[in-house]
Amino acid sequence: MQTRHFVIAGLIALTSLQGANSVTKEGTDAGAAFTRLKTLAGEWKADTPQGQARLTYETTAGGTVLVERDTAENMLGMMTMYFVDGNRLLLTHYCMAGNQPRMQARSFNAQTGEVQFQFLDATNLANSNAGHMHNARIRILDNNHFDAEWQFFENGAPKMTETFHYTRVR
Repeated sequence: MQTRHFVIAGLIALTSLQGANSVTKEGTDAGAAFTRLKTLAGEWKADTPQGQARLTYETTAGGTVLVERDTAENMLGMMTMYFVDGNRLLLTHYCMAGNQPRMQARSFNAQTGEVQFQFLDATNLANSNAGHMHNARIRILDNNHFDAEWQFFENGAPKMTETFHYTRVR
């Protein structure tokens, strides 16, 4: 009888630990992925065919939100917020298209520093065919370089993918 109580107590403890490390059902460790993304805090630049793009990252709300500000020559500014919600790592992208897609991290590779996000839903989206950012991928190469890829959907299909290679300014 006592053995059964120890087994039950062990299962309860194991279940509690599994919830504590923020692993989603897809296997993404939300906490670890978010911690890795926070290493981007600072200023970054990338050369693009349209001119120079600049990103700044900073944490706010007691370190629970990573704010990305995106500016580029001849382009309206945009903002993306990254945050952990329960066992999920989410982002909300405030797009110059006038909508706000939300995406969830579906995979995180701690060795390569790559986080892949997939579309969940969006606010201010006129209809399901309206143009919006749909998927994103961030790969942290080292302390001074990372790649970002953003996929834009329209009429239910990929319309274009933008890829950027960023270098830390400070």
